[in-house]
Amino acid sequence: MAKIPVFYSFHFDNDVMRVQQIRNIGSIEGNPPTTPNEWETLKRTGKQAVENWINQNMKYKRCIIVLIGSETASRPWVEHEIIKAWNDGKALLGIYIHNLRCPRNGTSRKGKNPFDLIKFNDGRLMSSVVPCYDPNSLNAYQDISNNISSWIDNAIKNKVN
Repeated sequence: MAKIPVFYSFHFDNDVMRVQQIRNIGSIEGNPPTTPNEWETLKRTGKQAVENWINQNMKYKRCIIVLIGSETASRPWVEHEIIKAWNDGKALLGIYIHNLRCPRNGTSRKGKNPFDLIKFNDGRLMSSVVPCYDPNSLNAYQDISNNISSWIDNAIKNKVN
């Protein structure tokens, strides 16, 4: 099976260790990891630099996966990435990652669905058309590993933007 190029959108500070676990699954081709130092340097460079980085890293991706941790929905860059992905006609999906164990902090509380916070002009919430998956709490990693490829395929096949 060919690896599908994806872009991960997530709250870097809280969830980078959980995201690394998903990157390690290996069934998908994600954007290369950014180190904490690189991310901090990029943010200090300014808003335009971050937007350019997002544009460059999303450019050839077929699907944007929002990895939802406890505070992901409140992150402005995550919202920016979601809206950009939608406007660019990319497939979108969300995966709750609060039950993945972070080596530093363990599991976390379930965050809000970021697609509930974005409305279309007709008043519908983006969550009405973008799927979010909440993996089994007993073995979230295995559930994600077993299903992420099909979740991506479904998002690509069923995108409505």
